[in-house]
Amino acid sequence: MAAGHSVELARWRTMFDQAMAQIAGRFGRVDPWATARAYLLGLLSGAVRKNCWRFAEQAGHARPGPMQRLLRYARWDADAVRDDIRSYVAEHLGTDGRDIS
Repeated sequence: MAAGHSVELARWRTMFDQAMAQIAGRFGRVDPWATARAYLLGLLSGAVRKNCWRFAEQAGHARPGPMQRLLRYARWDADAVRDDIRSYVAEHLGTDGRDIS
């Protein structure tokens, strides 16, 4: 990692939680939102094998069912989630004058 680009873990976790709070309203219930949060943490983890079983284990679930239901049945507006996250990133991390659209 290049010098000056590292992020303190506690600060990263706080910003991740803020970004997840930004999209919470895009999910009809808390369960899919919490599973989406765990799924994203899995994607961002250093795990070599990234699959529902691994993510479920990381989230403390005995089986991958919640992750699989999220991917197969949960409904959310992916474009709206993308826009919410883009807004959060632009506001909190800055864009250095670049267009992020």
